[in-house]
Amino acid sequence: MILSDIRDILKAVVLARKEDMGMQIERAYCADLMSDVLAFSISHSLLITGLTNTQVIRTAEVATITAIVFIQNKRPDIQTIALADEKKIPLLVTDLSMFDTCGLLFEKGLRSCNGLEF
Repeated sequence: MILSDIRDILKAVVLARKEDMGMQIERAYCADLMSDVLAFSISHSLLITGLTNTQVIRTAEVATITAIVFIQNKRPDIQTIALADEKKIPLLVTDLSMFDTCGLLFEKGLRSCNGLEF
């Protein structure tokens, strides 16, 4: 799935790296525990989270996360957005809950990092 498709499905606003909306996203992982992201996510996937601090960006960099979607209209501060720009990690924000965000993306064909196919 293309990141711009994810933006459109979620009616999301792009906060950082608008020029990267053409990137391919194969998998998604949702978590608010960054230790889970490090332990269970797959490289080059989408992270869906409600956390908005700089640690999310640092974790995404270590886990080689491709892009981040913030849920429930939670918006990171300017420093976090600047760090994401520096690390070349696109940031999007949606009004949707984590459940609805994941459900919509799954319905449209995006799969989980756990590798299960339904």
